[in-house]
Amino acid sequence: MGKTGAVILLAVTLAAVPCRADTSPKEEGRNMGQEVKKFGEKTGKALKEGGREVGHAFKEGGREVGQDFRKLGKETGPALKQGGKESGQAVKKAGRTVGEWFRDMGHSIRRFFSGGSGTAK
Repeated sequence: MGKTGAVILLAVTLAAVPCRADTSPKEEGRNMGQEVKKFGEKTGKALKEGGREVGHAFKEGGREVGQDFRKLGKETGPALKQGGKESGQAVKKAGRTVGEWFRDMGHSIRRFFSGGSGTAK
């Protein structure tokens, strides 16, 4: 395309674009402000929807974690209960053993001071 073709193309393009000489800078500023406002509203709606989706995802994730903790508690609870019973029995047995030891020691002290007969005088 030569210079002539470029000039004709430019003339046709300029003729197709409406001339905005009749609008004032104030009106153009107002129009631009409205466009920015529309863009902001769309962006705000998109952010709100995105935040809502993120919130739902966190809520669902929290629910799953809570269910996992509940399941873990149900599995751990009986094991801890059984461990408590077993340790309680061991403590009870140790308590009996210590009690028997003190009783035997008391009998030995009594025999020592009573002269070995086993009964106190």
